[in-house]
Amino acid sequence: MTLGLIDLPWWGYVAVTLVFTHITIASITIYLHRHQAHRSLELHPLPSHFFRFWLWMTTGMVTKEWTAIHRKHHAKCETSDDPHSPQVLGINKVLREGSELYRKEAKNLETLERYGHGTPDDWMELNVYAKHSAKGIALMLIINLILFGPIGLTIWAIQMAWAPIMAAGIINGVGHFWGYRNFQAEDASRNISPWGILIGGEELHNNHHAYATSARLSNKWYEFDIGWMYICILQSMGLAQVKKVAPKLRLDS
Repeated sequence: MTLGLIDLPWWGYVAVTLVFTHITIASITIYLHRHQAHRSLELHPLPSHFFRFWLWMTTGMVTKEWTAIHRKHHAKCETSDDPHSPQVLGINKVLREGSELYRKEAKNLETLERYGHGTPDDWMELNVYAKHSAKGIALMLIINLILFGPIGLTIWAIQMAWAPIMAAGIINGVGHFWGYRNFQAEDASRNISPWGILIGGEELHNNHHAYATSARLSNKWYEFDIGWMYICILQSMGLAQVKKVAPKLRLDS
């Protein structure tokens, strides 16, 4: 079926694409969001660097930029200074232009200086990941083409669209517009779904805004946060240490 090193049936390529994109989402929620932006857990250098490397190849996002923009979002939520509030900018704009809003705010040096503290500043970050962010994406394309042949281009295209659509669009957009609320947070955050699987647990966005420094995003008994499951696995292996967890709600409302 392909001229690549690996030949799979059609469903095999679908499975590979879903696995690749899910690793990207897990890297965003565990490393960028819970570890870097909110310091709700510590990560061993092994998974930490794996997440950095994978995000470099699949998103081109720079840790300091993502962390600073997200911290500013919490500090200025639903105001004109919020980098991506659908309540201010409109839901359609955030859904369509979520990644563009990130790139625009990433050019704001004041945001980076004020909110980007504590992020990696080692040689790899400064000279490879941040300095040559686009080269990681090109490397991912080459790897996909070698492994899967021409269909690797399709897999790569889906990988490149996954984070902008799921994270920048749906979480930042729908997560502040539609859904249910467990907590009366001061912002408009909503839980999109009680089962946080497709977007790594980030679907439980109202829970997160109520307890921003919690490593677990699920709260009620029927809510499931797959990102938390991965964190628990890493912790059992000595590769992570949870620092803060939100208290569980005792009663359903």
